[in-house]
Amino acid sequence: MAGLKCAGLVLVMATTMAIAEARTIVVGGSQNWRYGYNYTDWALKNSPFFINDKLVFKYDAPHNVYLLPNLYSYLKCDFKGAKLLAGPSNGAGNGFKVVLNQYRLYYFASSNAKDCSNGLMKFFAMPLPRWQ
Repeated sequence: MAGLKCAGLVLVMATTMAIAEARTIVVGGSQNWRYGYNYTDWALKNSPFFINDKLVFKYDAPHNVYLLPNLYSYLKCDFKGAKLLAGPSNGAGNGFKVVLNQYRLYYFASSNAKDCSNGLMKFFAMPLPRWQ
């Protein structure tokens, strides 16, 4: 009986530790960050995201990664006030990493030509706190 209780405790501890682990997630999975892929759909299928998860953007030029300031900018693909996180050359190799280190909405998009408006190269993430 004591062995069964001990095994249960180990299982609970392992589950708690797994929940507390930050994930590293490649944006778009095997599709990477490219024109023509629906990243809003990808984000919905890969959520929830948690605080300290890392998003990895892997892409070829001429794409980039911007952090948009608000929902209006996201909906309209308006890059005024947006922050360039990674330029066209930063997505090669291991890609560019963004740590979701705050409890807030993150709006990501590519500004190249029609990437955002026509190519759906945009998504948002709301990382949740991890319960330990």
